[in-house]
Amino acid sequence: MTDQSALPKNNSLRSRASIDSDLRSILCDVLGLDVDEVETFDADTGLFGHLPELDSMAVAGLLTEMEDRLAIMIEDDDVDGEMLETFGGLLAFAEAKVAES
Repeated sequence: MTDQSALPKNNSLRSRASIDSDLRSILCDVLGLDVDEVETFDADTGLFGHLPELDSMAVAGLLTEMEDRLAIMIEDDDVDGEMLETFGGLLAFAEAKVAES
């Protein structure tokens, strides 16, 4: 989805806290969620199927924004229901993609 050559180098040096913070901001911006609500999310907080704002149409926007802000590439084969099921699942996915880049 994103040109790999445009991605910044040393992305794998980003901290878990930095990725977590960016992911929370992305959820707020893309889904229009309240910052205070998103701050309460823990690893088990349900996302897809639990948040009415995160429907199938919003998933594309969420993934595109993750690519842009986290400087990662997400292939179609990477996307499954498990990674979108909980905040912890999405965070683990984002961390793995950052480590790959």
